[in-house]
Amino acid sequence: MTAMIEHPPVTGKKATLETPSAVIDRVSLVLDAFDGTARLTLADIVRRTGLPRSSAHRILERLVQLRWLRRDGRDYELGMRLVELGSLALHQDRIHRAAIPLLRDLHRATGLVVHLAVLDGSDVVYLEKIGGQMVAAIPTRVGGRQPAHCTAVGKAILADNPSAQADLATRRTRFSISTERQLEAELAKVRAHGVAFEREESLPGFGCVAAPIGPAGAAVAAVSVCGPMNRMTFDQRLTAPVRMTAMGIWRNAEDGPQRVAPTLQPLRPLRGATPVAQRSTSALLPA
Repeated sequence: MTAMIEHPPVTGKKATLETPSAVIDRVSLVLDAFDGTARLTLADIVRRTGLPRSSAHRILERLVQLRWLRRDGRDYELGMRLVELGSLALHQDRIHRAAIPLLRDLHRATGLVVHLAVLDGSDVVYLEKIGGQMVAAIPTRVGGRQPAHCTAVGKAILADNPSAQADLATRRTRFSISTERQLEAELAKVRAHGVAFEREESLPGFGCVAAPIGPAGAAVAAVSVCGPMNRMTFDQRLTAPVRMTAMGIWRNAEDGPQRVAPTLQPLRPLRGATPVAQRSTSALLPA
């Protein structure tokens, strides 16, 4: 039998929803009531939280509308929105832990700035950034956001998430994708080749190569290397180590703490690589 959660009853003037903090406190009471129990009725919620029946009912119905809860007849249970957020938090945490040593290896092998990112709405959010002396040249930060369609990491994830939405009205440079047709063509190339390229689309003078992290067709994150255009080679010299790192991160995340490290050799040609003259992705993608 599940023990009742000990919360003091909410009565009198304190029962009035006067502030955002009060609303959050009550929502927290309702969600905490599901600890250890799959389904609860309105009467169960009232008993466990001490909330007035009318207040509890109003909160429950609003949470159902927002997909935080599901209602099946008289019963309420946790909804898909909570499941999605819980899954995202779990993936982010274990992926971040699994990624750190491999991100460092990738930085040492390429000399470029390495990012780990996830999709949040139409943006990517950076979970990690490793870059040595070059890190200050690229104005990204852990916890920072960029429009997904303007970044290599974003395109790598978008290609595996057809229901995701991109805000094409937002552009970072004159090279940023601005139409649905351009985006679909770009994502088709990502799906075909397993890597995404960014050429001055989020920052003038800089480019990136990214690969998705996750099971085939269901990316949950992406890893990239970024640097000045005259240091970037949009071919196997970068796509191979980036893809190997992405696969290693997912393998580590799935297998637990045991580290599986891909063998990455320093890419000497990067130091003296010549600028890429053409911006056509199709011309530079591996056959």
